[in-house]
Amino acid sequence: MTVLRSLALFALAAVAEIGGAWLVWQGVREHRGAPWIAGGTVALAAYGFVATLQPEGGFGRVLAAYGGVFVAGSLVWGMVLDGFRPDRWDIAGALVCLAGVVLIMYAPRG
Repeated sequence: MTVLRSLALFALAAVAEIGGAWLVWQGVREHRGAPWIAGGTVALAAYGFVATLQPEGGFGRVLAAYGGVFVAGSLVWGMVLDGFRPDRWDIAGALVCLAGVVLIMYAPRG
């Protein structure tokens, strides 16, 4: 159950951080304005709080592992919302990052 909770929190964190960054990007780079930027800022702040809910207590471990989730999630976000087409190297890199998540967060420790 702890692993499932952790994975759900990583997914929620990814939606908040990647979504927040995307909203800021839209507001600034696509000239959609202050409401988009404000929404992104709120989402990015929410990401900071979600990360603290991980069952693992170590900041460094949680954020290092989340980096892999961020990489893979960013590619998925780009595919769904921006029509991005990852190539085989993007996919291979994301899989390596996700393997890192598993090793960092869920490997048995003595």
